Amino acid sequence: MKTQIQTKTVTKNETKPYMAPLPKEVQRMTGAQVVIQCLLEQGVDTVFGYPGGAILNIYDELYKSSDKIRHILTAHEQGACHAADGYARSSGKVGVVMATSGPGATNLVTGIATAYMDSVPLVAITCNVPMALLGKDSFQEVDIAGITMPITKHNYIVRDVAKLADIIREAFEIARNGRPGPVLIDIPKNVTAEEVDYILEKIDPKIIKSNAVKRSNAKIPLPTIEELDAFAEILSNAKKPFFFVGGGVTIANATEELKTLAEKLQAPVSVSLMGKTAFSCRHELNTGMIGMHGTKASNALANKCDVFIAVGARFSDRVISDSKKFAREARVVHIDIDRGEINKNIPTAASLTGNIKIILKELADRVKMRKKDEWNLEADELKKHIPLMYTKKTPLHPKFVLEKINEVLGDETIITTEVGQHQMWVAQFYPFTKPRTFLTSGGLGTMGYGTGAALGAQIACPDRRVVHIAGDGSFRMNLNELATISHYNIPIIIIIANNGTLGMVRQWQKMFYGKRYSATTLDRAPDFLKLAEAFGVRGFRAANEKEFSEAFSKAVSENTPCLIDCGINIDEMVFPMVPAGKPIDELLLEAES
Repeated sequence: MKTQIQTKTVTKNETKPYMAPLPKEVQRMTGAQVVIQCLLEQGVDTVFGYPGGAILNIYDELYKSSDKIRHILTAHEQGACHAADGYARSSGKVGVVMATSGPGATNLVTGIATAYMDSVPLVAITCNVPMALLGKDSFQEVDIAGITMPITKHNYIVRDVAKLADIIREAFEIARNGRPGPVLIDIPKNVTAEEVDYILEKIDPKIIKSNAVKRSNAKIPLPTIEELDAFAEILSNAKKPFFFVGGGVTIANATEELKTLAEKLQAPVSVSLMGKTAFSCRHELNTGMIGMHGTKASNALANKCDVFIAVGARFSDRVISDSKKFAREARVVHIDIDRGEINKNIPTAASLTGNIKIILKELADRVKMRKKDEWNLEADELKKHIPLMYTKKTPLHPKFVLEKINEVLGDETIITTEVGQHQMWVAQFYPFTKPRTFLTSGGLGTMGYGTGAALGAQIACPDRRVVHIAGDGSFRMNLNELATISHYNIPIIIIIANNGTLGMVRQWQKMFYGKRYSATTLDRAPDFLKLAEAFGVRGFRAANEKEFSEAFSKAVSENTPCLIDCGINIDEMVFPMVPAGKPIDELLLEAES
């Protein structure tokens, strides 16, 4: 809109042009139209979802705006939520998912909880029955705001169409600001039909942000100079410094700052499952994953260091195991954006809260340069350990499969997984070097997460290849999304580590339950190749290295959705392993006969 230029008298015989504001352009819109306008305002280009009666008004407007916002119709609302999650993790943007009332909304719950546990920015928009029917056990009515309260950063029930635009703007700020996470907006159907004056201009982001901060506690002040200096002194005086890096480093886009600080301190770096892409596995200081299935090097060094430096990590039970014997020789120091994580699971000697990227840069400027010494030699020696079972020749070992994927497609490839043994094999064997290339459910451990996440990631990153690694048990959970992948011709390569069992549970049964394999053997349909064919997806079967190499080569060259069913030995196990409740340096390195 052009601005009128008028003339205002300043002094006698002198004029000066000035900018006179025109009246704001206002349009009368329905609530449904406001939703679409706000999504466009937030830069949303893709929405995942599934329609239903209560949300029809929004879907009608979405249809009219299909040239601006792409809607991906999934086979199930849970798949839509995981897809929005994968979109967000791979791109760094806020993922958006839509669902109708009742079962449509409740089908989002697992996906929302998955995003909440892994700090993924997500906005879920649900519609409910009209306000006059709320609380009356109406058809397809459910209190989705009440249900999701513990698993969202914040949620809303929009009762006034005049507040709808501000709520949507605020929700996006809450989702992306501070420690990211999911936000749910529930809109009664009548609100989507009511009209309101909508101002067609970008609202002052400072106003949105100030409102959002009140909701999300996102405005975390940076540490003072004195706090930074004191923390830097602890790091500089460390004789045996050791890093524990979590997913917060990747979320903060702070991988380069971490690398600079680690190199200046010449400190070994361990990673959590969520932190796998925060520090290149090829870097000489990387000692691998820490915790229950961590490396011998990372777990041993944690209990040998004198300063244990946690960055963007939450000290989950899968990392610390026996908390009383964790990092027992060290001063534990912690850097995180969430003050609530400090001293929650492990007491700390010092901590800094705030933007991790800025804090790491400030610390790197302050710490003293440290030279390599016996501590680094000890770390290098421990890194040489490889469990014997991974050196044994088998027809098709997960290690070969994962190394072949990287060899063919390179470091830009995005890997998604389900949950179980295959997830741990990926964490142990795939050589991640780039941030946001590993998408997995770490906190909630959601079987069925990866297929939806893979299609979301491929849509977010169309110029990169996405390979989804699944166990045969997990894949069954959301295999209906093959319909979505096929329909939209999303060129994901799905690799099923098919060992005919719920592998991780069987491993526990074998080791701790006297080999009583209760309800874990999957000697049943489907034939995954016939299933793929039914959905219009190209299928291959591989029982050995040669067959896998040939199948994967064809899958890559065809650039269409493909599935490779890989035969893995039912007794293939994940080692090292820390038995539950044991200190992390008391690893089982091999299977007992």
